[in-house]
Amino acid sequence: MEQQASVLYEVRDAVAVITLNRPHSLNSFTHQMHRELWDALDCIDADPTVRAAIITGVGRAFCAGADLAEFDLSPGPQMVKRADPGPIIEQAFNPTIRKLAALRVPTVAAVNGLAAGSGVSLAMACDIALAAWNSNFSLAFSKIGLIPDAGGTWFLIRKLGLARAMGCAMLSDKFSAMDAKNWGLIWDVVPEGEDCMPAALKLAERLAGMPTKALVAGRTLLLEASSRELDGQLYAERDTQSLLGRTHDYIEGVTAFREKRTPQFKGE
Repeated sequence: MEQQASVLYEVRDAVAVITLNRPHSLNSFTHQMHRELWDALDCIDADPTVRAAIITGVGRAFCAGADLAEFDLSPGPQMVKRADPGPIIEQAFNPTIRKLAALRVPTVAAVNGLAAGSGVSLAMACDIALAAWNSNFSLAFSKIGLIPDAGGTWFLIRKLGLARAMGCAMLSDKFSAMDAKNWGLIWDVVPEGEDCMPAALKLAERLAGMPTKALVAGRTLLLEASSRELDGQLYAERDTQSLLGRTHDYIEGVTAFREKRTPQFKGE
């Protein structure tokens, strides 16, 4: 029997939709699932017709983090070495977050249900996250003696501030989609009774019609801002504006503004 893909990929007009497809395991990550996600991200980078991307999940979960069945804790020689989560993080989760953060188009997380562990990190790594009204979040790492990974500690501080980040990381309590919005973890919550995918598609289609290079350059500056002093950030903004000033979309945007018409951006 042919094995079913653990990541589904389709393009709807200018929007790529990536769907995590292991509902029986709450879309928890295996090595194979990471590889399939990398392939999907590579497809986006190679396809100039794609101008925005969505990541979502099948079933009642967005992503429950790592599939703990891949951790070898069986008794016997070198059990501690075999159970070490470090290699899985370095070989799988870290490349996933790096590829997502460097993607050439803006990204939307459509959190359709439970996001737990590194599944929360995956949602935070997307540029904008929407959540279904009945979804919930949990940084469940402390329950198994670990700390937030896949960029979790980095994203939490920037999105929540130290007090909330500490509480979420240490206590591992579940919190609601509305709490996630109010705390700044996600952008918005889809109204009760509505599927989050139509709202995510509408948002992604809007992003796809915008100046792609400017959106991604803005993402880069925002992610780097906390590591620079103000003066360094001013220089970085100057240099980025100079590069964007050579693009089609900049010329089109200013021309359309002057002519009082809607700009026709090409992502170029």
